[in-house]
Amino acid sequence: MRVCFASGLFLVGILVSAAGFLGDAVTGAATVKAQVATPNFFDQRQRMTKPDLGARTRIRFLTTTNYPPFNFLDRRGRLAGFNVDLVRAICEELDILPRCQIEAMAFRDLVPALQRGDGEAIVAGLSMTPDTRRDLAFTEPYFRYPARFVTTKEAPVKEPVADTLAGKPVGVAEGSAHAAMLRSFFPQIDRRLYPNRDDGLAALRKGEIAAYFGDGVGLSFWLESNAAEDCCGFSGGPFLSDRFLGEGLSIAVAQKDEELARAFDYAIGQLVESKRFSELLLRYFPVSAF
Repeated sequence: MRVCFASGLFLVGILVSAAGFLGDAVTGAATVKAQVATPNFFDQRQRMTKPDLGARTRIRFLTTTNYPPFNFLDRRGRLAGFNVDLVRAICEELDILPRCQIEAMAFRDLVPALQRGDGEAIVAGLSMTPDTRRDLAFTEPYFRYPARFVTTKEAPVKEPVADTLAGKPVGVAEGSAHAAMLRSFFPQIDRRLYPNRDDGLAALRKGEIAAYFGDGVGLSFWLESNAAEDCCGFSGGPFLSDRFLGEGLSIAVAQKDEELARAFDYAIGQLVESKRFSELLLRYFPVSAF
């Protein structure tokens, strides 16, 4: 699936129309300000000049369709998501929208396609590891995954959570990065291991544990789901860790094309400064993971 942004084929997400998005996001930001936090992972102290990409005839972004809410197919089978809208915003900021394309494929095909020259960038949650850094260059992270505690609304946990939860039972998914992080960051907590998140959250609702610890993004959507029945909320945090949770989401380019990564950094910095990045976060994360 390939989309050219310059044509009428650009496909927005399923939450609001493109025409209504900006006004809805700004209005919504005022009404949910106390509930939604929009973090900024970009260092605005950096002073970058606008790059000239006039010599490039095409910039094709490669992505996938199975990484919601970042990239997915909507109910009409159209490519949508936070990353898709971010790509369009980047291309607009760099004045290259007519030359921008985005193509979806299987995750395993992303790096080989980039290396063959079938694309110029990957925007699909590709991890930054020693192996990927050997062949690819990355932008600065534009999103990071926080770990969060979830508690019932009747029994929230006060800061500092390390002291408040010391000796108390806290659920976490067995064998997960969050289980290792909980043990390292909060050694005084009584860890209770569950086969999966759903079992841990069920135990929380039954009052068997004082809190559940896990991925803030996934938990933010669970809190708004029918399954949660408005039972719970976040307490403490957010907690970030490169060691346990990775460095976050970045755009990858070929190692020889680091100049393009810096151009994307410039664009993202401008989007952060203009608050447009926050508007995108509000659109796709109505309950902030932060």
